[in-house]
Amino acid sequence: MVLPAQSAALLAAAVAIAAAAFLLPPSSRLSWTPRGRFADMILANATIYTADPARPFAGAMAVRAGRVLRVGAYESVKELKGRHTHELNLSGNVVLPGFIDSHVHFIDGGLQIARVPLRGVRSKDDFISRVKEATRDKHPGQWILGGGWNNDVWGGDFPAAAWLDDISPDNPVWLSRMDGHMGIANSLAMKIAGIDKTTNDPIGGTIMRTAEGEPTGLLVDTAMVLMFDVIEKVSIHERREALLRASRHALMRGVTTVVDVGSYFPGASAEKTWQDFSDVYEWAHSMQKMLIRVCLFFPMPTWARVSDLISENGRSFSQWIHLGGVKAFLDGSLGSSSALFHEPYEGDPGNYGLQVTDMDSLLNRTLESDKSGLQVAIHAIGDKANDMLLDMVDKVVDLNGVKDRRFRIEHAQHLAPGAANRFGKQGIIASVQPDHLLDDADFAAKKIGFDRAQRSSYKFRSLLAGGAQLAFGSDWPVSDINPLQAIQTAISRKPPGWEVPWIPAERLSLDESLKAHTISAAYACFLDHAVGSLSQGKYADFVVLPSTSWDAFASDLPAHVLATYVSGKLAYP
Repeated sequence: MVLPAQSAALLAAAVAIAAAAFLLPPSSRLSWTPRGRFADMILANATIYTADPARPFAGAMAVRAGRVLRVGAYESVKELKGRHTHELNLSGNVVLPGFIDSHVHFIDGGLQIARVPLRGVRSKDDFISRVKEATRDKHPGQWILGGGWNNDVWGGDFPAAAWLDDISPDNPVWLSRMDGHMGIANSLAMKIAGIDKTTNDPIGGTIMRTAEGEPTGLLVDTAMVLMFDVIEKVSIHERREALLRASRHALMRGVTTVVDVGSYFPGASAEKTWQDFSDVYEWAHSMQKMLIRVCLFFPMPTWARVSDLISENGRSFSQWIHLGGVKAFLDGSLGSSSALFHEPYEGDPGNYGLQVTDMDSLLNRTLESDKSGLQVAIHAIGDKANDMLLDMVDKVVDLNGVKDRRFRIEHAQHLAPGAANRFGKQGIIASVQPDHLLDDADFAAKKIGFDRAQRSSYKFRSLLAGGAQLAFGSDWPVSDINPLQAIQTAISRKPPGWEVPWIPAERLSLDESLKAHTISAAYACFLDHAVGSLSQGKYADFVVLPSTSWDAFASDLPAHVLATYVSGKLAYP
C-alpha cells in the first residue's frame, strides 16, 4: 500500500520516467528503426524480474526495434549503447514483464466503464440511488444499462423489479450481477421482452418468480437471452470507443496482453463476437489503433469458421492480434446458485446448479475443434462441472491422440478431492481469477456449506503441486483488471477486514503468483514464444513499479504501476 508520505515521491518518479521517455527524438519514439547493432533504449540501474528461469534477475536491459536485445548486468549491455541510444536510469526501480490477463470480456468491460456503476454498492438505497441518477440524462424509452452488483454484500436479498419501477417508469432497465450469470430487469423491460407469468424457463436458465408465479425481474443464465434479444444494439462507434477505453484502462494497470473470451453466452447468438472481431478488432488493426496485444477466443459452435480464418490468415494477424481458439460453457456461477455441484446448495435441497450445455454436443464440438488444431477453453465453476470436463478430456485424448493441446478450464473454482492432480496429469491449464475469492470467501459457506467450501475452493496450491499450469486473469468486468491486487490476493488470501487467510494451505508464493500473470499466462495461450518474460528476442513489454528494491517490493506490493511499456514504447502514463 502506498502511504500518504510517499505519494509526492512516487508521483515525481512517474513524471520523471514519462519525461525521460519523451526526451527521445520523435523519430525514435514513433518508428524505433534499428540503427546498426546499437540499442534504441537501455534500462540501467534497474531491478529486473525477468520470469525467465535461465536468468531470473538482471540489472539492465537493451531494447531494439521493439524487442529485447539483451538482458543482464549493465557491463554486458553498455556496449550496445550508441550515439542515438536513450539510456533510462531507474535508480533501482523494479521492472516486471508486462502482465497478461488470461480471461477478460474486453469490449464489454470498456462499455461497462461508461454505464451505471454498481460494483461496491452496499445497500438497497444506494443501489436505487445510482439507478435514479442514471435516469436523469435519459430520454423516455432509452435503455438504462449497468452492472457489477453483488447482493451478498448487502445481506443476500436479491433485487426486484419493484425496486426500479417507481424511479424508471419510462425507461427499460437491465443491470447484470457481478458474475454475469444473472441480471435484474424492471417491469417495462420485461414487458418489451414479452416476459410474464406464462413464459417458460429456457433450457439452462431460470426466470425467478414470486410464490404466485409472477416474474420478479431476475433472469439467470440462458434466461438472460430473453432480455439480450430486445436491448437496443450498441453502435459500431461505441464498441470501437469501448476497445480504446478498455485498452487504456488495462495499460494503466500494467497489462500489455489480454485473452479476450468475448461476450458469447449459451443460448445467445454467436454473431456478436464475430461482429466485434470484424467491426472493432480488424478496424483497430487496419487503422493502427491497437494499443495492447489480444488473444481472441470465439464461440465453440462456430469452430469451423475459426478454423477457416486461421487457415487463411495464420494464427497471428500481426504482433497485436492472435487467434487463440474456441470457448464454451458447462455451468453457471456460485453467486447465482447455478454452478454445477455434486451436492445441493445449502437450504435448497433440489438445486445442484445448472448444466447449460449438452455433454454429447460439447464432446463432439470439442473433438472437431481439437482435430482442427484449435485451442479449447471451457467454463466450469462447480466441482461436478469440473469433473465432467476432466472426464471429457480423457475421451478427447483417447480419440484424438496425445498432443500439445493446452486445454483450458476457465475458473476451475471448486474442485472435488483428487481433481487438482488430474489437471497436471492431463496437461490442462487452470485459468483462474484470484480476486473472485475476495467476494466468495465471505459467502461460499452460505452457498455450499462451510466444510465443502473449505475443501474445494480456489485450490491454487493444490493445482500447482499436481503439476498444473496456472494462468491468472480477472474476468473483467466481473472483477476489475488489477494484476498487482490479484497477486497480493493469491499470496495472502485475506479479503478486506479479515485477520486470517481463507484456506491458508492454498496460498502461493510471490514468484509463483508473478509467473501465473506472466510466463505461465503466455504459455496458456501459446504466446510464450513472444511475450511473458523479458528474454532476448521477445517483445519488450514491461512495467516499472514504484518499489526501489526487490525486498521493498516483496514486503509491500505497490497498488499501482509507474509506467507501462509496449514494444519498448511508453504506453502509460
